This record gives sequence, structure tokens and C-alpha cells, in this order.
Amino acid sequence: MIQRDHIHMLIQINPRQSVAKVVNLLKGGSSRVIRTEYPEIEEFLWGDSFWGDGYFVESIGNKNETVMRQYIR
Repeated sequence: MIQRDHIHMLIQINPRQSVAKVVNLLKGGSSRVIRTEYPEIEEFLWGDSFWGDGYFVESIGNKNETVMRQYIR
């Protein structure tokens, strides 16, 4: 779900993968695509960064995936 100031995603990664590395790849890759598709966006950015520095990650563990999917809609 994309909101005005943040985005919600439900993804599955291998437990051996670094969450920080996956987030970095998602942010970097999406930034490149958006900047290429919409070059006019540069005038609206503060500085050189498209995404903010931080992120929040939560493991759903035993929670029901269907409930989580409904939450992020």
C-alpha cells in the first residue's frame, strides 16, 4: 500500500538474508526506476535522496498472513 508519506509491503525473504540489505536493494532499485520514469520528480526532492534513511520491519511470525494482507490494503 502506498500512502502519502510511507509504503507498506508484505515480503518474504530467506532467514539467512540480511533485512538491511534487502531494504537497501528495494529502496535503491525503486529509486532508480522512479527517477528514470519520472525525471521531473527531482525538483520535488530535498537533497539527493529519494527515500528517507529509516525503515520499519516486523516479522509476522504466527500471525495470520491473510490478516496482515488486509491490514496493508
